[in-house]
Amino acid sequence: MKAVAVKELKNRLSAYLREVKNGEVVLVTDRGVVVAELRQPSAGAILGAHDQTLERLAAEGALVPGLPQDPRAYRPSPLGRSVPSGDLLDAERRDR
Repeated sequence: MKAVAVKELKNRLSAYLREVKNGEVVLVTDRGVVVAELRQPSAGAILGAHDQTLERLAAEGALVPGLPQDPRAYRPSPLGRSVPSGDLLDAERRDR
C-alpha cells in the first residue's frame, strides 16, 4: 500500500492506475489526510451497477423511467431553423 498526494496523482494518473491494475492499493491524500483509496474492483463489482440501481428504484415505484426518445413526441419549434443562435441571443439581450 502506498500514499500519494492529489497533485502527484493528477500528474501521474496513468502510472498509478497501472499499479492499481497490478494489485497495488493507493491511498490518496489531501494535505496529509487520506481522502480516497484506489484499488481493484471487488469480484462482485459490476460496471452496470448504475443500471441495476435504476431498475430497482423503478420496481419500488420510486422512479418512473422516461420513454425512449421519439422525435414525433416533440412539437416543432415556432422559430425558423434559419435563425442563427447568435441572432436570437442578441435579440434577447436587446429586450432587457
